[in-house]
Amino acid sequence: MARAPTSLSKLDRDREAALRELDPLTVTKLWDNPCWLSFRLNFIAFRFNDPVYRWIETRYGLVRPEFVALYAVGLKGGVAAKNIVSSSGLPKNTLSRAIQKLLQRRLLKRETDPDDLRSYVLALTPAGRAIFDETMPMMVDQQTAMLSVLSEAEQKQLCELMDKMVIASPSWPADLEPEGTST
Repeated sequence: MARAPTSLSKLDRDREAALRELDPLTVTKLWDNPCWLSFRLNFIAFRFNDPVYRWIETRYGLVRPEFVALYAVGLKGGVAAKNIVSSSGLPKNTLSRAIQKLLQRRLLKRETDPDDLRSYVLALTPAGRAIFDETMPMMVDQQTAMLSVLSEAEQKQLCELMDKMVIASPSWPADLEPEGTST
């Protein structure tokens, strides 16, 4: 069974000592696991997402899908709901409900798409913009704390490597079972 390229047998003493502080199952999942990449990405994402979304829900009463939609529109106003679905990975019906709640709370507004008058795009209201602007520094601080263990060159390299993976992602299988083979 394949292991992570930095398997436990290849760690220096400082990292070995740090790993002793982690739960043994966590260590197994992240180092002694043929699917180490997905588990490490999820582990790191959880360390960012869990405190961020808990804080946002407590402070603003927005659950994760609602904030995902608000954040997306805050980054790039004038997008359609389908764009938020494709960029977030959340189900269409979940995001549809979230967007409806944001519209009801007057954090988002729907506008006619200037490029297609039959369609609608979303924009932040002043109240939605205020939430976006208030949450951004906290999210940046969380990311900065996470990246602080890497040098500037390492951060750039990590970004470049992740760029390559994101750009390649459309070629990855979307379904694990080829059509017509399900039982």
